[in-house]
Amino acid sequence: MIFKSKNKIGQRTVIGFDFGKKYIGVAVGQEITGSASPLGSVKANDGIPHWDNLSGYLKEWQPDFIVVGLPLNMDGSEQQLTLDAKKFGQRLTGRFGIKVEFQDERLTTADAKEQLFARGGYRNLKKDNIDAESAKLIIESYFEAQYI
Repeated sequence: MIFKSKNKIGQRTVIGFDFGKKYIGVAVGQEITGSASPLGSVKANDGIPHWDNLSGYLKEWQPDFIVVGLPLNMDGSEQQLTLDAKKFGQRLTGRFGIKVEFQDERLTTADAKEQLFARGGYRNLKKDNIDAESAKLIIESYFEAQYI
């Protein structure tokens, strides 16, 4: 399954992933508004996602490109998880033929927890919610970085 970009720059749909070894958060964003919405998460086994579940999101939303969060250390250096996220991005491109961009995701999990708690208290802090909210923040920070 290969997707071709159908929209002009500024009007594209983006799928974002918050990469993790056990769960990968998923969100969808619209470039025209610079905003995103959390969708859920996909289970992974040592960083390898359940591809059928992941491809369901891609089929439904038909993104023009994908943004994958890069888990960097606080000083900006790479760690093993950074390399694993890059490999995940390469697999997405190879498997689906969709361009992948990477976005620094430092502190997105903390921000996601803070926003979820503010909206719904402790019961809103489920792992699935946190991963999806992190993916949303990754897309939105990507959009912000493009227009600075």
